[in-house]
Amino acid sequence: MKDKRTILLATMGSAGDVYPMLALGRGLQARGHHPIILTNDHFEALVAEAGLPFIALGGREEYQRTMENPDLWNPVRGLGVVAKNGMMPLLRPFYDIVRQFDPQTTILAATVLLFGARIAHEKLGIPLVSIHLQPSLFRSVFAPPNLGGFRLPDWMPHRLKRGYFRLLDAAFIDPLMAKETNAFRAEVGLPPVTRLFDQWMFSPQKNIGLFPDWFAAPQPDWPPNTQLTGFIQHEQPQGMTADLRTFLDEGEPPIVFTPGTAMQHGADFFRESVAAVQKLGRRAILLTQHTGQVPPNLPPTVRHFRYVPLQELLPHSAALVYHGGVGTLAQALAAGIPHLVIPFSHDQPDNAQRLRHMGVGDFLPPKQYKASAVAAKLNHLLTHPATQQRCAALAQQVDFEQALEASCAAITAVGG
Repeated sequence: MKDKRTILLATMGSAGDVYPMLALGRGLQARGHHPIILTNDHFEALVAEAGLPFIALGGREEYQRTMENPDLWNPVRGLGVVAKNGMMPLLRPFYDIVRQFDPQTTILAATVLLFGARIAHEKLGIPLVSIHLQPSLFRSVFAPPNLGGFRLPDWMPHRLKRGYFRLLDAAFIDPLMAKETNAFRAEVGLPPVTRLFDQWMFSPQKNIGLFPDWFAAPQPDWPPNTQLTGFIQHEQPQGMTADLRTFLDEGEPPIVFTPGTAMQHGADFFRESVAAVQKLGRRAILLTQHTGQVPPNLPPTVRHFRYVPLQELLPHSAALVYHGGVGTLAQALAAGIPHLVIPFSHDQPDNAQRLRHMGVGDFLPPKQYKASAVAAKLNHLLTHPATQQRCAALAQQVDFEQALEASCAAITAVGG
């Protein structure tokens, strides 16, 4: 084993962004290293439950305000909310935390939108691993990602695709982030940068994609030193209550509906979902901690639960209807069930398109999420033999343990 290292595992976002870091933390801890989780104070109890050291990166009030902002889920305005409320305010606090650690004995493994990680690497010389939970931020003229619900057509010449990315940077992305990023870079004695989303934000040492190549194949123009290690899973405490077990035993496998842990504007989603399963004559489980979103007087064939670990529930389910977050996606792939995605923003449209291409699911834009359309999509997914066969085949390829081993090895190799 390499010398023991302090490994700073840093992320911002919702629980779906924190869970992979907890999995990495526990894996690295078991291998004799000293991982520390850096994320919002909102998740302190979750990190403590995992038995990992914690450093707060942002306050609970700021987190809650961001999650309550409906623009966070807008395919165009969502990135602006993330930049204004998360990325830019964390530049200095994150850098100040990292500078307290010795670059000779520390590795920084951070999700790519924490720009302070790249600045700390440049200025302090701390080894840097960029963690990518999903492929949507890997630009490519060979296989462009779906950004904001839009994907460049395959027939478009590469030079025009490159021009589109340059225009996107100049007109939209850099105006959101470059001024504050460069002001902080100047404070610490670094030159200005442009086209932050093109190559700069990626680590020049190592980029790890926590997804397999059969989900997103590496492209020739992805950042150098990129390694795909596969989906990883944070083992959560058992959560199958007696009430839930009874419901599962009472009839056929239910369809599970969840808009994600961070979504606080899901009333329409749940209302249409209940109407859809009634059209189909199917049973359903609604998952959300925000009980005000759940319709009153649910029929006996539909039950609401605040929380159930998906790793326990999905193997007993018929299908999953959800937002397209990559952690939830991985659990459904492992369970071998069909996906119906309602992609709101961020990486979700890209993930949804990949699932459709792989033949394991389909998607509906949020404005088209109506009971009749949902019922029609689900009926096809649940009765189409090729979909069922493809789901079963890909379930055999999901190996959380092997992916965790590869991910931990890739991180610690950078420090050696």
